[in-house]
Amino acid sequence: MCNSSSITEFLLLAFTDTRELQLLHFGIFLGIYLDALLGNGLILTAVACDHRLHSPMYFFLLNLALNDLGCISTTLPKAMTNLLWDTKAIPYSGCVAQLFLIIFLNLAELSLLTVMAYDRYIAICQPLQYGSLLGSRACGQMAAAAWGSGFLQAVLHIANIFSLPLCCGNSLSQFFCEIPQILKLSCSDSYLREVQLTTVTAFLFGGCFVFIVVSYVQIFRAVLRIPSQQGRHKAFSTCLPHLAVVSLFLSTVIFAHLKPPSISSPSLDVVLAFLYLVVPPVVNPFIYSMRNKEIKVAMWKVMTGGFA
Repeated sequence: MCNSSSITEFLLLAFTDTRELQLLHFGIFLGIYLDALLGNGLILTAVACDHRLHSPMYFFLLNLALNDLGCISTTLPKAMTNLLWDTKAIPYSGCVAQLFLIIFLNLAELSLLTVMAYDRYIAICQPLQYGSLLGSRACGQMAAAAWGSGFLQAVLHIANIFSLPLCCGNSLSQFFCEIPQILKLSCSDSYLREVQLTTVTAFLFGGCFVFIVVSYVQIFRAVLRIPSQQGRHKAFSTCLPHLAVVSLFLSTVIFAHLKPPSISSPSLDVVLAFLYLVVPPVVNPFIYSMRNKEIKVAMWKVMTGGFA
């Protein structure tokens, strides 16, 4: 039996052992990554440069785009590097850093989506109090709390996981470092501490989920009471992009971690992880720009140099 001090690197799951397919996967992943960089980069630049977008809703959207850039940059570049150089290795320190960022950014994203649901709730259900409840100071505090909560939980998880003694094996059945795969290498019953910590995180996740659901129930009730069809359409158009992003993120995360053990397999785990780590950062910019004229106009100005 050996502990983590004797492990200098971990071996990640390879997508394929065929060289031609490795290069094909590399090209596909590169296209996906550049697409995510372009989409989220345009949103960041548009919100920062267009004074008409300096409102709470777009401030939180800017934070979400920044988070999405971090999420996809944490996993995909390393996967592309391994495919290009035909290797599976990730250094021990690299695994620690990658897992920390995955936990931090995913929990921060959940918190940001929860805050964005609160923003839509106030805008639709209590519009007269919108300015007082969501001033610049309040928005900054909520964004800081979202990032801070993710950071704190990531520190706790990392400190606990990598204090566990690990068995001599260093192979992970995933293309990135994740908690369940590291726990499988544990040689000690002390991994139960991580199970308890994960349970606490799951309750926080559930609390955010319930808050989002309750917020949208109230939002839909308020929208249906709007007398004009045009007013209802405008209200729905500001909520549907956020609801689509929330549904995509939560559904993939929940199914990936709560799927029945009977259908679990390495290939399915990779597909589900890809869905909740890679797909949202790519499609979120399209979802938010598809039905939002202000974002589309601002992004077009960025692409054509309209802010120069």
